[in-house]
Amino acid sequence: MAQLFDKLITNGKILSLDERWDLVDSVERSTFKLEPYQPIYIMLARWSSSPNQRPVGKNAEFSASEPVDLDVVESKFQISFKTKIAQGLLNNKGDLWVGYTQLAAWQVYNRKLSRPFRELNYEPEVIFNYPLNFNLLGFKAKMAGVAFNHESNGQTLPLSRSWNRIIFHFAMEKEGWQVMFRPWYVIKGKTEDNPDADDYIGRAELTVIHAFGDHMLYAVGRHPFNRLKRGSIELNYIFPINGNLRGHLQYFSGYGETMVDYRHYQNTFGIGISLIDW
Repeated sequence: MAQLFDKLITNGKILSLDERWDLVDSVERSTFKLEPYQPIYIMLARWSSSPNQRPVGKNAEFSASEPVDLDVVESKFQISFKTKIAQGLLNNKGDLWVGYTQLAAWQVYNRKLSRPFRELNYEPEVIFNYPLNFNLLGFKAKMAGVAFNHESNGQTLPLSRSWNRIIFHFAMEKEGWQVMFRPWYVIKGKTEDNPDADDYIGRAELTVIHAFGDHMLYAVGRHPFNRLKRGSIELNYIFPINGNLRGHLQYFSGYGETMVDYRHYQNTFGIGISLIDW
């Protein structure tokens, strides 16, 4: 485990896509080794302009009947890991990974409600990744692939939210920069907790990361394309505090910060600690 976290501490420098995804032979290639996926952080305090006190869905069955007295300040944290389960696929270059990300919104300062977890989002996925090597717009295209992604909040009616997606990805980088584009297709069945989630959260995601000195900025934008004023933007600033201890500022504006908030617009600002960044 110590070796794992030695690899994850990057001190403001972006781990290359080669390192994160074992894209070249010069990087150790092995299976069933726990590795970082999305950033891991703890927002010690997250302020919301409009707490979602009465979540609503497309119909009454998925809408809360009574509001809950939520605090405007809560805690938020994310954990995320992946591991490769097969390699050398498709022309002896492709790899198959499984990933898991969990996002939690915790009303830890709300004594009146006995400090509950307001929302937990579980996101397992299976990812096929294939290395690339060509120049594009001043960047080096490094990889592309596809994933089957399930995301849900594990709740019962009326707060149950979930969706299944086929997510495509394409990533490129140059010194100090990485860009990843992820469009997706939502698999819709006969019964849905949130059949209109893609109209609010979005149908694609663009992540742009920039490291400079011991600092890092990254932005995550989502958009549905058919609704101009929906989607979201998340801005993150990572900065050194002392040694490997790194601060984290996060601003979010839009719909779907968590699954239960998919129809709810809010602006949030959080301050905390980055444990693992890009």
